[in-house]
Amino acid sequence: MPSEPIRLGFIPANRAVFSSELAADMRARIIEVLTELKIDVVVPSPTETEVGCVGNITEAEFAAKMFREADVQGIIIGAVNFGDEQAAAWAVRESRLDVPVMIFGSPENEALTVSTKRRDSFCGLLSIGDALRQIGTKYSVAPVPMAFPEDTAFKDGIDWFARVCHVVHHVRRARYAQIGARPDAFWTCRFDEKQLQRLGPTTVTLDLSEVIGGAGRIDDDDPELQQTMDSIRGYADTSALRDLSVIRSAKLELFIRRWGKENKVDAYAIQCWTSLQENYGVCSCTTMSRLGDEMMPAACEADILGTLSMHALQLASHSPAALADWNNLHNDDDELANLWHCGVFPAAFTADKPKLMTHPIMNEGGGVAEEECQGIVHLKAKASPVTLARVTQEDGRWKMLIAEGNIEDNPAETIGSYGWCRIEHLQHLYRNILLKNFPHHVALTQGNHGNVLWEAFGNYLEFETYNATQQNPGVYTPALPFN
Repeated sequence: MPSEPIRLGFIPANRAVFSSELAADMRARIIEVLTELKIDVVVPSPTETEVGCVGNITEAEFAAKMFREADVQGIIIGAVNFGDEQAAAWAVRESRLDVPVMIFGSPENEALTVSTKRRDSFCGLLSIGDALRQIGTKYSVAPVPMAFPEDTAFKDGIDWFARVCHVVHHVRRARYAQIGARPDAFWTCRFDEKQLQRLGPTTVTLDLSEVIGGAGRIDDDDPELQQTMDSIRGYADTSALRDLSVIRSAKLELFIRRWGKENKVDAYAIQCWTSLQENYGVCSCTTMSRLGDEMMPAACEADILGTLSMHALQLASHSPAALADWNNLHNDDDELANLWHCGVFPAAFTADKPKLMTHPIMNEGGGVAEEECQGIVHLKAKASPVTLARVTQEDGRWKMLIAEGNIEDNPAETIGSYGWCRIEHLQHLYRNILLKNFPHHVALTQGNHGNVLWEAFGNYLEFETYNATQQNPGVYTPALPFN
């Protein structure tokens, strides 16, 4: 469940010929569970509609007004009995909110007899889904469509849908900072800013010279500077760095944090080499790793679509995200890939304390002096399940690659931030990466959250979607089992 409160509209769909007593009881049970799950529930009260449910057009318009005024992030429709499909659909339509919608039904309390009070929501839910399709509303179906609210399956379904709503809501409103230009060699980091704006996110730009100048002007006596340096030393082993590199990293971080707060930035894409090293004298990796660890993703090489990929994963998982290269395939295992980057993974990815080091590629092969390219974050990712994602654009179309795998221990080592990730059918996935215009950067977060992204991007944001076992690449498929 997202850590911040999420506000959902609830339509208890009622049909008058069925038991009001059963409908009221189920409505109350659902609200109790939603409240326990920290959902801010917006729903008519029993004094505002018949037993607090929605069963006719008047009640639908009342509920729609409530949802609109509360600016809910999603709407759930529960068939507490057969449900009135027109009323449920009308409430969604009249809310005039482009938000995710999920439907589910309520099981019978007991075996049917001639005199049993019955719900028949198993039948009614079909009509609700059909009515939503007729008004052109995209909707989700609970992973277990028929479940009592106290069931684990119901709670898991609400958690899943809340995460979907969280992703869609925040991606559509995101502000991504592009700090500096992409390195000229990296055509893979190109993007269409206008197309991104139509999706929702706004790109906020800042020239790298302003960052270098701003960081350089931070006074050595600034009270936050010493705090930041102490925090860096607590975050990672800095014994391999000269003191000046720690000071420069702290000033860089302090400037970016202040500018980001002023501009309401949600995530960053930074020109991380080589101008920063040659003109300022330190790598940005330490700053980017620390921002990511505090849930402000920072992508390398000014890769804005990498930033979007990281932000989406963070929203789905509510845990830090990293950006990596599909670096290399293990020499004797074709389902094991090294996910690596120079040194920007958040510390949350490792069980050990990271170590700050000199960038070997810039120093040895890039002609940058050793003392000017310090600050990469050396860490080996701990064993854990992970979700990977990558957004790309092609000819006006949006695409997302989604995969799930496991970081595992392996004796093979390198310098920087990395983890050996096992992905079933990796060769098939890799072929799609090559054929479908996905670049060499991929975002990752810990845990299994593929289904959240699949629903949010494949259904509500209308992306073409790809995974390793997909039979029809690019086609959204509801409730795809990733694991």
